[in-house]
Amino acid sequence: MTSTRSAHPALIALGAVGAAGAAAAVWGIGIERYLFTVREAAASALAPGSTPIKVLHISDAHMAPWQHRKQDWLASLAQLQPDLIVNTGDNLGHRDGLEGIRRAFEPFAGIPGVFVHGSNDVSEPSPRNPLRYFSGPSKKHRKAPELDTAAMDAFFTDELGWTDLNNTAARLQVAGNTVDFFGVDDAHRNWDRLDDLPAAIDALGPRPDGASVIGVTHAPYQRVLNRFIDLGAEAIFGGHTHGGQVCLPGFGALVANCDIPLKQAKGLSTWTHDHRTVPLNVSAGCGHSIYAPVRFACRPEATLLTLTAR
Repeated sequence: MTSTRSAHPALIALGAVGAAGAAAAVWGIGIERYLFTVREAAASALAPGSTPIKVLHISDAHMAPWQHRKQDWLASLAQLQPDLIVNTGDNLGHRDGLEGIRRAFEPFAGIPGVFVHGSNDVSEPSPRNPLRYFSGPSKKHRKAPELDTAAMDAFFTDELGWTDLNNTAARLQVAGNTVDFFGVDDAHRNWDRLDDLPAAIDALGPRPDGASVIGVTHAPYQRVLNRFIDLGAEAIFGGHTHGGQVCLPGFGALVANCDIPLKQAKGLSTWTHDHRTVPLNVSAGCGHSIYAPVRFACRPEATLLTLTAR
């Protein structure tokens, strides 16, 4: 006579959890991080009487030279024929990342654009324990080798014709509209100099009737968003969060790596301060650190945001 012993229920459950985890890892590492998508949205933010502005918002490419799929996808976005590029930083992800950024962004030459820095445009990425993100915004623990930020900036300004908004302001003509922009360097590293902005805005001269105002930041910390509204921003663009990067289906982001509410870690929402409410677009970004090559329930993205008159 023979007897058959069934597996203990706890072992069955443990095996199921392990299999699910392995499947999620395969999806996030091998598939989803390559599922580049364009998120389309619209918001009323421009001065009355303005013509619509089609904005391509790009963020957090974290580019390495070998990432040809991402480079090809970014280059293809020129076919959307945007009126304006807003680049909210963290373009570089490797000491030779500018090689890939050049290949990705060259088709945008001649399209008006503005940009600010993230810390990864200045310093090389370094390995870190991803579980630390659950304890709050990440901190810089050691000095990383510096990148050639000046070469990247020169490519953006001299070859593409984009405008540097790091702790300064600029006035541009976009799709027949006068638009005043201001922005800050990476608030996550406390490089934002918000107190410099009023003088930079004043230096533009009197604001013409019918001009619109847009604020640009890499990291959408609440202190930055509030100050931008105080300074008259009618729309705000940010990045940095990666949309959570690894999200819980049906719930969303588990971390934002800054103090923005998790429900606003990606996508178009609104920000209210001192009785004023303006559109806020936070890009989930199209890349990731080379030391954390995964996305789950959070596809890499760019945003095509059409701004219309209020």
